[in-house]
Amino acid sequence: MSSVKDNVGRGLNIALVNGVSGELIEARAFDMWAGDVNELLKFIRPLHEGTLVFVASYDDPATKMNEETRKLFSDLGSKNVKDLAFRDSWVFVGAKGVQNKSPFEQHVKNSRHTNKYEGWPEALEMEGCIPRRTTAS
Repeated sequence: MSSVKDNVGRGLNIALVNGVSGELIEARAFDMWAGDVNELLKFIRPLHEGTLVFVASYDDPATKMNEETRKLFSDLGSKNVKDLAFRDSWVFVGAKGVQNKSPFEQHVKNSRHTNKYEGWPEALEMEGCIPRRTTAS
């Protein structure tokens, strides 16, 4: 996902990846400030077991989040989604059907006392190797 490909936007940028083949299923951006949270819910509710979910926030990840949205991300392995707030920085990789919380998550709170940029916390980067499933469930 990148601005060059014109597939990122304000809010949550999400890529769904097949956990067996590693192929991109779909990538979309969801405006969590002025958008409709129901569009996000329609996108993540029907995920198949083993689907990898890559999430990167831009500007505001949380204003439109409701309890159902937070529960769905928690079920995908997020430990920080319950604490997300306006203009926090958040990156996360989870999967449908995970048994534990994901080790692939970073979160920086928006705080005028600690923000790196005027009005925004520092940008987050994350790298690592995500194990591929050997068979579909």
